[in-house]
Amino acid sequence: MYDQKAGGLPATPDGDPLALDPTQVCLFLDVDGTLLDLAATPDLVRVEPSLARLVDHVRTALDGALALISGRAIARLDRLFAPLVLPAAGLHGYERRGADGRLHRPPLTLGPLVQSRSLLGELLQAHPGLLLEDKGAALALHYRNAPQVEARARGVMAQLAASLAPQFELLEGDLVMELKPACTSKATAVEAFLLEPPFSGRQPVYVGDDVTDFDGFAAVRRHAGIDIAVGHRVSARWHLSGPAAVREWLDGLWRGWSAAR
Repeated sequence: MYDQKAGGLPATPDGDPLALDPTQVCLFLDVDGTLLDLAATPDLVRVEPSLARLVDHVRTALDGALALISGRAIARLDRLFAPLVLPAAGLHGYERRGADGRLHRPPLTLGPLVQSRSLLGELLQAHPGLLLEDKGAALALHYRNAPQVEARARGVMAQLAASLAPQFELLEGDLVMELKPACTSKATAVEAFLLEPPFSGRQPVYVGDDVTDFDGFAAVRRHAGIDIAVGHRVSARWHLSGPAAVREWLDGLWRGWSAAR
């Protein structure tokens, strides 16, 4: 299940993801494709009660030093993981809720993005199967169910990104392209968490499955942390085969920590 990967940035003292000390590490988890299996549309994704309990057990063992780092909005993460209210970064780092419950959002003018919504609406009408995920401060165009329209979708999103620069940028993921705020990233979210308790002073571990997680991998590497890639789309110094393996790994960590008490 575990493979150490070569390549990427030069290795720093990182450690073994099979033998983490819960008093010394903090955990950053991507959600879709990492904790959760992907679905045909984002709204079809569900969090089983057993997974919510497992995440809560791991967070408790880490004295709260666990955060979700996602492209979803924090409000949607809260609905998925209810009744848990976790430290989280949403919209690829644009919004962030610390362990103290405070919400951080940089100022942003959304007017230009509103105009883009109407243009993308016309694209969706012309090409059934495309899905526009409106996140408020970001727009994600999914072509998972319309792969034949990929070239057209890419062209439109590239034009919109050029017109919205420098406030917004285009981020590509797994069969999705997203217009997101350019001022933040998953890396800025990780860096901000590491300045706050209970994350500060701990070795960071980041787990992600997509190119949108590269910033998170780089951030933990800068802090002598552990980067773990999930699935086949990305590589890191450690690897898990898929979301089921991530859940198994978390369960193994928690059971090992519980037995050592």
